[in-house]
Amino acid sequence: MKYYAFIVALIVIQMNSGCSDAPKFAPVSGVVTLDGKPYALGVVSFQPLGTKDNPNPGRGSSAFTDANGKFSLKSDETMDGAIVGKHLVRIMSRSEGATSIKPGTSSPDGAPTTRKSADPIPPEWNGESKVEFDVPAGGSDKANFDIKTVK
Repeated sequence: MKYYAFIVALIVIQMNSGCSDAPKFAPVSGVVTLDGKPYALGVVSFQPLGTKDNPNPGRGSSAFTDANGKFSLKSDETMDGAIVGKHLVRIMSRSEGATSIKPGTSSPDGAPTTRKSADPIPPEWNGESKVEFDVPAGGSDKANFDIKTVK
């Protein structure tokens, strides 16, 4: 019986010893500016990039910018920050001010048929993004992105 208790205790110790393959998260925050001015309608998304050794590094993180363009990433309701490592960054506008559906008008699939205004964020920051950010183990409060609409 002592032998059985010893084995159980050893398994419990090993399970709690930090040998987990769970991804490590670190706090990430910054500021988004559009042509040098804080952008309050931004949606910031970080998607971890896979490697040959780790093709599926984990889930992404995102945040809305506030009135001063500031954001703090969250992966879900319980996990602040982003997975440590290299990420593909995408920034786009929230729907407020970007699209509008007129009452009673929509396409057959329910998508909006009219746009009030185009997204001021250029495509190279969202769907075509090649912007990367490396999240260090200690986190970063310098994930700042200045988006230019005119080149």
